[in-house]
Amino acid sequence: MLKDLLSRPLRNLIYAVLFVLVVGALSTAAYGLAGWSLADAAYMVTLTIFTVGYGEVNPVDTAYLRAVTIATMIFGCTGTIVVTGALVQVLTLNQLEQFFGKRVEKTIERLEGHIIICGFGRIGMMLASELAAAGAPLVVIERDEARAHQALDLGHLCRQGDATDEVLLKAVHIERAKVLATVLADDADNVFITLSARSLNANLQIIARGERPSTEGKLLQAGADRVVLPTHIGAERIAELILFPEMAQIFRGGQASGSLDRALDRLGLDLEILVVPQDVAHGTLTVGEIERRARSAFLLQINRPNGTVVTRPLADHIVEPGDGLVLLSKLGRSALDCLFEDGPVATA
Repeated sequence: MLKDLLSRPLRNLIYAVLFVLVVGALSTAAYGLAGWSLADAAYMVTLTIFTVGYGEVNPVDTAYLRAVTIATMIFGCTGTIVVTGALVQVLTLNQLEQFFGKRVEKTIERLEGHIIICGFGRIGMMLASELAAAGAPLVVIERDEARAHQALDLGHLCRQGDATDEVLLKAVHIERAKVLATVLADDADNVFITLSARSLNANLQIIARGERPSTEGKLLQAGADRVVLPTHIGAERIAELILFPEMAQIFRGGQASGSLDRALDRLGLDLEILVVPQDVAHGTLTVGEIERRARSAFLLQINRPNGTVVTRPLADHIVEPGDGLVLLSKLGRSALDCLFEDGPVATA
């Protein structure tokens, strides 16, 4: 915001200076047409525009010369007033920008147990908004100048620069940070940031974004604790809406979904939706058996292919092929593959 405010007075200052120069040039030419020398004309114009008042260089004794002088006074003085005002604005706002910049730096210096967000694109912006709403201390690192200023305008602490630079990571005190989320669109940058962050803080929790599934293993090897694939998650959510619209409305829809996800995440839990494979034998799988195999999972709801919904099913309830299962688990989706011995878990 300050940058935008500063740019307007700068433009005004440039336009005002150009206006005064044009007025001066035209007035000098007008005096020249009356037979004045270039030196006399320029001197007279300067005295008139800046209202010094040393007196006339040559007699202004004709209507033409008086008209030129009056026009020079009006337009020249107006231009100098605008120049002065714009110059004061530029100097004042420049001081304000320096003041707010120093205040941001001082606030960053005091951070401890904070969250570092690398990248302020669509995902980074939403992430910062959610964390700020929850009152979590955070600082953003963004390479693009416009996005960095946007982060500041939204009230976030931000340092402009390349997050792959270890110097910048140290500047936001990564050694005192609790979590680092690298959510850049480039997988290679996320891998490099993960490597750098892990070397600077061995106890840091690192959550990395990946665009391609093949990058997940590289990010984990680089030191990431968790990897998020936005495209994969988006496809899963769309499939849930298509296959289980009632269930999606209960658990994923509405304004409460974000609060639910945050609450589950604080408890280390995930809400997973699985489909029982068709190759599972009828009548052989019960709710109790599923929970026994999953150990730390709890089956909340069963959605039958015919639209029937069974909430809080009993342990002896039979699970059939094609059923949609809503599971509350600490294991994560990949670890739930062991639930069905006769076939892999089908993803919704």
